[in-house]
Formats: sequence, structure tokens, C-alpha cells
Amino acid sequence: MSRTLRLLITGGGTGGHTYPALTTLSAVQRRQVPHDVLWVGTANGLEARITAEHGIPFKAITTGKLRRRPNIKELGTNIADVFRIPIGVFQAVGHAARYLPDVVLSTGGYVAVPIGVAAKLIRRPLVMHEQTTVVGLANRILARLATRIALSHESSLEYLPASARSKAVVTGNPIRPELLQGNRAAAYDLFGLTFEVPLIYVTGGAQGSKQINTLIAEILPRLLPHAQIVHQCGPAWIEQMRAVPLPPDLADRYHPVPYVGDELADLFAAADVVIARSGAGTVSELTAIGKPAVLIPLIPTGGDEQRKNASYLASAGAARALLEPHPVADQLLAELMPLLADPGLRHSMGQAAAKLGRLDAADALCDVLLQAAQGS
Repeated sequence: MSRTLRLLITGGGTGGHTYPALTTLSAVQRRQVPHDVLWVGTANGLEARITAEHGIPFKAITTGKLRRRPNIKELGTNIADVFRIPIGVFQAVGHAARYLPDVVLSTGGYVAVPIGVAAKLIRRPLVMHEQTTVVGLANRILARLATRIALSHESSLEYLPASARSKAVVTGNPIRPELLQGNRAAAYDLFGLTFEVPLIYVTGGAQGSKQINTLIAEILPRLLPHAQIVHQCGPAWIEQMRAVPLPPDLADRYHPVPYVGDELADLFAAADVVIARSGAGTVSELTAIGKPAVLIPLIPTGGDEQRKNASYLASAGAARALLEPHPVADQLLAELMPLLADPGLRHSMGQAAAKLGRLDAADALCDVLLQAAQGS
């Protein structure tokens, strides 16, 4: 584009919605496209912090989430949110009308709906991106308003309204490019690892997972003769995990940490197996780097998306998965042991994962954005 591209971004609440938008913006910047950007989100979502850290102009709007089967506790919140939604739409229209973007990028979360409506009202092209295999309620609404629909997985097409499928293109889910540049040796040095046994990286997300932490604690004494473990257990769990009784001669093979930051790329490069949830971001990262995994989906999530993500990878031979709502420790151990014992199995699973990965996803989504902005 010869003139400055005016880009309005919306999406957030979690990293799964926020980071794909941020990574796509980085792709626009790498191409040296003259641009101006405004991000619209919620004041208490992750997007507010991330935009502040990156110096991205940000406007907050009110929004509400409609829970389709609310329990008694959530019913009052649901009623209150019904009244918040029109306020959010009014605010969104105000921000969009003042900014007058050339194109709007929506990466999901309930904050995206008011901006999608605003884009339609002020007749600006809307590019909607879906990260998961299952298209969530917010994006099924936006699909009817979108100019173009970018999907992370071919299988997501069937979840779109039939009238919207002709607007869809599979781009993949953008991941942070630095995750592809990990240094295996740096992780071994940082954690004092050994070359005697495979490395398992365990993560339940930034806050940790009670379910995953509990399963790991139960199998540690039986696992450590066969593996070493770096375990992101979450700040609230670190003391408890450090106190798990371990065989004295193997205790130095277990490395619990409260949080993994910039060293994540190095850990991904070093890990022989990953144990993780199966959110959209995690699945995209594991497939982009081609890493074998044992997935423990968070159940329930909206649309049961994590279990469907895990099942999708497992059916492709790219992961093993514990798909029952309440897996026990012996089931996790049974999935892990064949992988730890067989480097060939790990290699073939990693190759299957890599076949599902899209390293060019950010650039592909950037192409869709620029085409929509130019009206092509």
C-alpha cells in the first residue's frame, strides 16, 4: 500500500486470542508497510497489559459474555452482561467511527463482537481469525459479518454457517517467531540437565494446573528413573511441588519452576516430550516446532474445544491424549512410558506434528488483511 494502512485490532481476554493478533501485527511491521494501529479490548484482559508493554495505542470497551447454560451463581452475571453488551457496541462504534480503519482484524473473545458489529455499521472490511478447531459462539456470530474468515484448521470449515464458508481461507494460527529459534544447549545449561535420559517439559499454563500438577506429583517417583522434568507448575504451586517426596538419588532430575518466560523457546528445543493442555495456542506451538506431546485437555471449555483439539492431534499421530474428564496418574504414565523408551516413536510423532504446523501463518494472515484493506 502506498499510503498509511489504518489497522484496528480487537481480540483478547487470554493469550490464545491476544498473541496471534500481536504476531500478525509484527508481520505487517516486518514488511515495512506504513501503518497506524489501534487496539480495542477490555480493560482487565491480557490485551491491555500486552499493548502497554509494546507501546500500542489501546482503547477499552465494556463487554459481556453470554453463558449458554449458566448455573445459579452465573445467572446474575449473565443478566448483567446482557445490559453490558449494548453499551460495548455503542462504545465500539464510537471508537471505530473516530478511527476509521482501512481494515479490522478480530482474533476472538467476546470483546470482538461489538467491534465486528461496529465494522459492519461503518462499512469497513472485517477479517476474522479463528484459532481453534471448533468455531466459538462469538466467531459464529462474526462470521456472518466478516469480509474474510481466516481459519487455523481445515476442519473448522464445517463449524461455520454455510453462507460464510465461501469467505474462508486456511492460514494457520500465528505463533511468536522467537519460539522457533530455541537453543537446546542453553536449556540444558540453565537447568543443569543430563544427557542420560529424555527431557519432559510439563506446563499447565502461566498459572499452572491443579490437575496436571497433581498427576505429576503422583507419578514422579516412578517417572524419574526414566526421565528428567522441567515443570512449570505456577507461582501458587511452587512450594508444594518442591516438597513432593522423591528418591534421593534422582531428586536432581526434577526441576519445578513457577513460571517460564523467555527461556520457553530453549525449553521447547530441548524437550523430548511435552505434557500440556490443548488450547489453540499450545497446539499451534507444538505443531509448528514439531514436538511430540501428551495432551491433557481442560474439560469443560466452551464447545469442548480443548478435547477436540487434542483428539485432532491424536488422530493424526501427532500426540497422545487423555480425553476422559478425570484421568488418573497411571493413565498418564502409560502414555508416557512408550515415548520415553522409543526415540523412533518420538521422532515419528514429532514429524506428524510438524505436518500439521503452519510456520507461515502470520504472513498468510497478513496477506488476507492487506487484500481486504485494498478491497481485493
